[in-house]
Amino acid sequence: MTTSLADQLRTLSDESLAALLRLRPDLVVPVPADVSALAIRAQSRVSVARALDGLDQFTLLILDAARLTRHPEEGGTSTEEILALATAGPHPPAPTAVRSAVDRLRALFLLHGPEHDLHVVGGVDEVSPYPAGLGRPASELDPRAAAVCTDPAKLRRTLLAAPPSARAILDRLAAGPPVGTVPPGALEAPATGTEDVLPPDLVNGGAPTGSPIRWLVEHRLLVRMSGGKGGAGTVELPREVGLVLRRDSGPLGPLRTSPPVVASPPREAKAVDSAGAGQTMEVVRQTEALLENLAAEPAPVLRSGGVGVRDLRRLARGLGLDDQTTALLFEVAYAAGLVGELDLTGAATTRYGGDQQILPTGGYEVWRASSLAQRWEQLARAWLTMTRQVGLVGQRDDRDRPISVLSAEAERAGAPAARHAVLATLADLAPATAPTPDEVLELLDWRAPRRARGREAAHREVLAEAAQLGVTGLGALTSYGRLLLADVTDADERADDPLGLLSEAESGEPSTAVRALDALLPAPVDHFLVQADLTVVVPGPPDPTLAGELDAVAEHESAGGASVHRVTTASVRRALDAGYSADDLHALFRRRSRTPVPQGLSYLVDDVARKHGGLRVGSAGGYVRSDDEALLTEVLSDKRLEALAFRRLAPTVLATPYQVGRMLTALRDAGYAPVPEDASGATVLARPKTRRAPARMPAATHSLDPLAAPRLPMPRLLGVVEQIRRGEAAARAARRAPAVVRGGAARTGPVPAHSHSDALAVLQQAVRDKALVWVGYVDAHGATASRLVRPVSIGAGYLRAEDERTEMLHTFALHRITAAVRED
Repeated sequence: MTTSLADQLRTLSDESLAALLRLRPDLVVPVPADVSALAIRAQSRVSVARALDGLDQFTLLILDAARLTRHPEEGGTSTEEILALATAGPHPPAPTAVRSAVDRLRALFLLHGPEHDLHVVGGVDEVSPYPAGLGRPASELDPRAAAVCTDPAKLRRTLLAAPPSARAILDRLAAGPPVGTVPPGALEAPATGTEDVLPPDLVNGGAPTGSPIRWLVEHRLLVRMSGGKGGAGTVELPREVGLVLRRDSGPLGPLRTSPPVVASPPREAKAVDSAGAGQTMEVVRQTEALLENLAAEPAPVLRSGGVGVRDLRRLARGLGLDDQTTALLFEVAYAAGLVGELDLTGAATTRYGGDQQILPTGGYEVWRASSLAQRWEQLARAWLTMTRQVGLVGQRDDRDRPISVLSAEAERAGAPAARHAVLATLADLAPATAPTPDEVLELLDWRAPRRARGREAAHREVLAEAAQLGVTGLGALTSYGRLLLADVTDADERADDPLGLLSEAESGEPSTAVRALDALLPAPVDHFLVQADLTVVVPGPPDPTLAGELDAVAEHESAGGASVHRVTTASVRRALDAGYSADDLHALFRRRSRTPVPQGLSYLVDDVARKHGGLRVGSAGGYVRSDDEALLTEVLSDKRLEALAFRRLAPTVLATPYQVGRMLTALRDAGYAPVPEDASGATVLARPKTRRAPARMPAATHSLDPLAAPRLPMPRLLGVVEQIRRGEAAARAARRAPAVVRGGAARTGPVPAHSHSDALAVLQQAVRDKALVWVGYVDAHGATASRLVRPVSIGAGYLRAEDERTEMLHTFALHRITAAVRED
């Protein structure tokens, strides 16, 4: 007698059951009511799909071997039968590798039972209906096809007689998947047997079009299944035909027990790290420049959400970058909490609307004051964990509208898992190994084919973004990038960290990645070199204090390992407006410069300072006053200032109807150097007023896979096991306890012990197993009752079940069902 999955789970020790829950953490969300509910959940389609997603290509094929070797009557197989099928090809894998894969499948309980009687859980066939890419047996498809397929000699003769175009179709379908869609009219076209090979691009991965399809259907090598929209149909290749066509590669196809070998030669580790470190400096500089541009001219938020294409292109032109790179920096800065939304009243908001702007947050000031390596780490962590797929920006959505930066259409919950998969693949290679993108895709396809297939474009985007952000260098994962990935992965797996990404940097100590990157980057400098042409060369990354001083006194000209700035009349005036005096500027240049300060620079500072403040500006509209009457007379007679409509109020005062800001601009454009003053006559310092969005937490999800269930530590899993054991004991007692039905009669049945979702899972499994179930429900009069039935189907909100005692078919509304317990 075959042991059910629930019975086998009941025989496990607490430690073994906790080990299963650790391998499949989704089984405890929520905690099952008892072992029966756990077994039903372990066989459900969703849970089985999650378990299969983590398996490599070889293990999946061994699971398919178990499915192909099942006995029709009992439904079981054995390890020896699986081994015989797996080693039947021309290049058989090692038996130890096959047994190891079987052990892994048994540990996940995708296979259960003893080695001589292994059973595949029911959900596997629902998730993957075609084992190893082979179709169903001919006996299940068409009796006429079965007559051909059960005669090996006749089947071989028919295959040899197939025309080349038909044989090409068979070879394509034999490689999998074995089904395809046939366009309208394809089966009605005459078959002459002389057609050319049909185009290789198949509809839905299935069959090509043309008359060879009709030849194959007529000779029972393909089975027509059903009609489709517009007269299209579906054909399927019987399993027996596929196995014959695979005689050269083996029934499971090529079996690779290890990942494909990377042919690209390794690079020099030092060159990889140097290239990556140089890119980290560049991406930090570009991000800072982007945020400064946003501070000067905030980007408005579209009413539909996100930043418009026009504003993105404006920012890209200002940075000298392409739109896609600018979009990446924008999204990463937002995920890192460096930019945010601000409405016109200055209140923080998460709504998108026409009255919002994107500009730097208060966290930008803290970020800018950090070291270069720490600034990079904050950006890289945000990129690793943000649920945004930047490659979608610029594409069209389902309504044919362009996807913009920060819009909801670029949200993808699986993006962090895709980045982790790509970087983990690079990390598993030898250090400084630089595989090509195609080699990375091949590795991903072997490591987790169910997750990788169909996401090739997203994985290529990850490689490009990693290079852009300096996580990789020369195509290989950098040493500090490897440390960052390990740190993020470890933090994601730590169950005692509720945020999931508590780094060493957040705990007050630089992380290992920051320390490794710091050793590669040039040390911050606190000095510069002043040239005779008034250029200021900084021979390395400036420390935050020096960077702030340079922003105040010089214009930025170029970046790189050594950045270049220039002192101009406008920059000196800006420094004086911000509160520096001439003596302060002379002292700054003497203190910071490692070269003698050029005499021309001293003259420039003194000349601008001498003129600075010669005029005082207030509000009248506006006024100008000066102790120098001749200077005011010059201003009054200056033709360039006629638009200001000055008039003399006193020998030392001129007034204008225009505001102070416009007057200051006009006077400075004409070559004068006025300064504003307040009502008391004191000089108003002109430090630029910087607007900031409210500080907020980074938008990263703090998880490499937001869709995955949390991994609990072993002590908590043992507590969950204890709770399941108590529920199992209560369920046994409930099955023995009498339940009152209408009319006052007592009947053994269930007491509502499961949640409604658990009850539905029990019923769905009972439909598959054709098992008896006690169903608790509320009848039309509001009374609680129970009935022992055999479920037939579930759909349209109703359960249809047969009462074997009365031989009647009953229909239960699903919302009235309160419990479901299998009759063991």
